[in-house]
Amino acid sequence: MPEGKIIKALSGFYYVMSEDKITQCRGRGIFRKNKINPLVGDHVSFQSENDLEGYILEVYTRKNELVRPPIANVDQAILVFSAVEPDFSTALLDRFLVLIESKDIEPLICVTKMDLVKAEERGTIEEYVDKYRSFGYEVIVTSSKTEEGLSLLKPHLADKISVFAGQSGVGKSSLLNAIRPELELKTDDISSHLGRGKHTTRHVELIGVENGLVADTPGFSSLEFNEMELEELPVCFPEMAEIADNCKFRGCFHMNEPKCAVKKAVVEGEIPKFRYEHYEQFYNEIKERKPRY
Repeated sequence: MPEGKIIKALSGFYYVMSEDKITQCRGRGIFRKNKINPLVGDHVSFQSENDLEGYILEVYTRKNELVRPPIANVDQAILVFSAVEPDFSTALLDRFLVLIESKDIEPLICVTKMDLVKAEERGTIEEYVDKYRSFGYEVIVTSSKTEEGLSLLKPHLADKISVFAGQSGVGKSSLLNAIRPELELKTDDISSHLGRGKHTTRHVELIGVENGLVADTPGFSSLEFNEMELEELPVCFPEMAEIADNCKFRGCFHMNEPKCAVKKAVVEGEIPKFRYEHYEQFYNEIKERKPRY
C-alpha cells in the first residue's frame, strides 16, 4: 500500500501527499471506534481508486503531537514574537517555550517587526535577544518589510516540519509571505480597539517552504499546562537545568528547598529574575491544577 503524509485536514477529508501527488482520503470507520484521530503531519498508509476517493488504512506511531493546534510529528516551533505592536512579552514567550519543550519540539525564537522599533528602544530588544541566546536558544531578529534576518531564518526550514506559533498580530503570515510571496496568505492589521490581531487562519495545513513543510495554523488556542507534570518543568528552563546538579537535593524543584543552586544563581544575577519569576508562576499553576479523572 502507498504511504504518505497528511498535509491538510478539512471537513472530514484528509489530504495525503505521496511522491508529490495529493490524494483526498477519508478515515476508516474503525478509527472512530478505536479513538484514532488522524492529524496533519501523520505518516499514514492509504489506498485509493483515484485522487479524490482514498481511505487511510493505518496511522503510524507519532513522535509528538499538539492538541491545539492539532498537528503531529513536529520537528521545530518557530516562536514568532513582535518587538512592538504588540510589545515583546517575555512572560508569554516563556510560556510558549515551556509548552513546546515539554513536547520535545525544538524551539527557534523569531523576533519580528524590527523595522518599527525606535532607535532608543532597540537596545532593550537586543538585550533580551542576548539573554535568550545565553540560555541556549536560537534567536533570529527579522522584519517582513525590510527582509532583515530572512536569509538566516530560511535554512532552518529545510527538511523539517515547522509550526509558526505566537499570539495574533505578531506577523506570522507576513513573515511567511516575505519568505515565499506566492503564498499570498491573508494578513490583518492589529485591531486598535482590542490591541490584538484578528484571527486569519481557520484550519491546519502544511505548506511547502524552503524545501520543508510549514504549518499554517489558527494558532495556539490553549496555553495551559494541562498535560504537564511538575517533574517536567525544571528541565524546560535550560539555564536552570544546567546547574541543577549543584543543588543539595536531587530532584530539587528550586522553590523552598535549602541550598538550591538555582535560587543562588538568581540572587547572584546569573539567572535573570524575570525567568525565575515565570518559573515560579508556572510551578504554582501546575501544582494548583485540578486533578484529571
